[in-house]
Amino acid sequence: MNIHEYQAKEIFRKYGIPIPPGEVATTPEEAEAIARKFATTVVVKAQVHAGGRGKAGGVKLARTPEDAKIIAAQILKLTIKGLPVKRVLVTPAAEIASEAYVGIIVDRASKRPVLMASPAGGIDIEEVAAKTPDKILRHPVDPRYGLQAYEAMQLAFFLYSDMKQVRAAAKILQQLYKAFFENGGSLAEINPLVTTPTGEIVALDAKMVIDDNELDRRPDIAALRDESSEDPSEVEARKASLTFIKLDGNVGCVVNGAGLAMATMDLVKYYGGEPANFLDIGGSSNPEKVVAALRIITSDPSVKAILFNIFGGITRTDDVANGIVTAIKQNPLKVPLVIRLTGTNEEIALKILKDNGLSAMTDMDEAVKKAVALATGRKVA
Repeated sequence: MNIHEYQAKEIFRKYGIPIPPGEVATTPEEAEAIARKFATTVVVKAQVHAGGRGKAGGVKLARTPEDAKIIAAQILKLTIKGLPVKRVLVTPAAEIASEAYVGIIVDRASKRPVLMASPAGGIDIEEVAAKTPDKILRHPVDPRYGLQAYEAMQLAFFLYSDMKQVRAAAKILQQLYKAFFENGGSLAEINPLVTTPTGEIVALDAKMVIDDNELDRRPDIAALRDESSEDPSEVEARKASLTFIKLDGNVGCVVNGAGLAMATMDLVKYYGGEPANFLDIGGSSNPEKVVAALRIITSDPSVKAILFNIFGGITRTDDVANGIVTAIKQNPLKVPLVIRLTGTNEEIALKILKDNGLSAMTDMDEAVKKAVALATGRKVA
């Protein structure tokens, strides 16, 4: 679960991380009033779950309250990476002497949180990793003990040479790790972590992603979810208990089981196609899940063909077939549909489809090839 910058800053602030004051506005008039309260140059920042806000015009300086009103009005009209901006954060501008990056992510290879530090802050860490990997120090943290003081000092020395700044940065790193660990984070980062002309260290930005598996036992964190800033299809999928991730391709995939879903996506790529999504209906035999899955996929205008790939073990293929028939009756398809069904109650499923003018294949490779051909308009060998 993504949370907004202002929400992440509030969490970080509770752990003692030095963060400038800031307030959220949903109208230009509110932004003007907040800027007038601060009585200094402010930054107006779009609050949306998307990267590249600055490049999209979602982060701007306002030197007067009147400027803040005008700029907020402009930003609140933006749509950044398909997501409308509905609120802005207004915060005093800071004088910057240097910028650094610190972040924590769960690393599956080491099975530990990994803390990353770089003196090249203010830009995408992916860009730093690609162009100057020597400017990133990575340090796995043993979750049994947390980030120890000596480890934090080692990372801080990579960022700064002034001893006062090293100690301040080490303290922030320990506070960041504690915020990450105690709130069920899968990612936490500060970019940029800046030094001011007077030598102080301040976190000017904050980003945090919460592991969905933590939400049931952290209702206070779950309450931070803003569905208006999420992809509508992902919101609908979550409500229907479907595992769904939107991608950039044109072959819509409906599969039962995460392993088969990954294999299906790999095969789509192998035959020259691009999957439009990851969608796992799970082992449920509830036809309504199939109806919801088809509704979600057909709402994506980039989908040119739909592929059902069902291997019935726990999942009954006849229930899937009934779900397909119901969904098509409710919302007639405008793109071709390829169905591969095999397994439990296969004969019944094939009859249900045939009685409704549909057909199914049993060979996975052939089904994928057909779907790719229909989506791309070219023959697939």
